[in-house]
Amino acid sequence: MGNDIILKTEKLTKQYGEGENAFLAIKGIDLEVRKGEFVAITGESGSGKTTLLNCLGSLDRPTSGSIIFDGRDITGLSDNALSAYRRRSIGFIFQNFNLIPVLNVEENIVLPLNLDNTPPDMAYLDELLRLTGLESKRRNFPHELSGGQQQRVAFARALVHKPQLILADEPTGNLDSKNSREIISILKNSIKKYDQTLILITHDGSIAAQADRICRITDGVLSE
Repeated sequence: MGNDIILKTEKLTKQYGEGENAFLAIKGIDLEVRKGEFVAITGESGSGKTTLLNCLGSLDRPTSGSIIFDGRDITGLSDNALSAYRRRSIGFIFQNFNLIPVLNVEENIVLPLNLDNTPPDMAYLDELLRLTGLESKRRNFPHELSGGQQQRVAFARALVHKPQLILADEPTGNLDSKNSREIISILKNSIKKYDQTLILITHDGSIAAQADRICRITDGVLSE
């Protein structure tokens, strides 16, 4: 693992509401993540974990502070530039699989590329289907898959554009322990193989224990 910082936040704050209704979801967070690192973020429900992840992935804009990704401050970018940043640099994995019911497995996986008008690398797509054990399911639709298989589709979709950074929000929250272990194992192998960085939110101590580093959020404040 190199020493290059891929992602850095400085005094990152997110406030919802105004005046006496103001609520600070995250409070002045400083975080540095190195390229190739697996960082787990834990904390109680409502502690600010998802807010932080959404800011890092530019799904939400911070109220103040900065996010520097690969040497570039992305906080002040236009909506279009942020959308391109998300499409090209970030792979999102959510607790709810967010698959499109009318698209088959392969179509769901290549969706981010279609949105970016980029043709899929078919050899890499085949490799992802092998990696996730979905080779025989490429023409199946989401309703024909188990929960574990649907999460693997979501996982392959997050990787199909070869993102530098994977942001996973409770990716095993809806899975049994066997599927959870398999998904985490696939994730760890993937970041090693493709030199990616993983930030993962989890309530599961056994998953957090596999990370290179564990950060905890308590009432919007981050500690290691």
